[in-house]
Amino acid sequence: MAYWLYKSEPFKWSWQMQKDVGEAGEEWTGVRNYQARNNMRAMKIGEKGFFYHSNEGLEIVGITEVCALSHPDSTAGEDPRWDCVDIRAVRDMPRPVSLKDIKANPKLANMSLVTSMRLSVQPVTEEEWIEVCRMGGLDNPPR
Repeated sequence: MAYWLYKSEPFKWSWQMQKDVGEAGEEWTGVRNYQARNNMRAMKIGEKGFFYHSNEGLEIVGITEVCALSHPDSTAGEDPRWDCVDIRAVRDMPRPVSLKDIKANPKLANMSLVTSMRLSVQPVTEEEWIEVCRMGGLDNPPR
């Protein structure tokens, strides 16, 4: 099982908007970076991820789950290069985990959120997953 992090600017697509679409989930569209696209192509149904508010908030606010495998991004028009997955909200993070707190934690020094700040869809190691969940008040994180 792999873990992921999805970045979104809350004024474009917020955690509340993600929750509001319900169990059906929503396409994670608009990604135009090959590494992020390849990350989505590697995802499997049921894999969990962090929902991160970028630019405004700068914090992990929720946990998501992949509910549809990689498929053509509906916002890419006729350009076949771009894929996306569908994700659904699983639960709120009891305490949002700020980028500042992540950067201050030596256990997370190699986390992609710290080392690859601009990548919009990132892998998260199991150790990072457990530590961030602990920081957010989830002692028994969803897996």
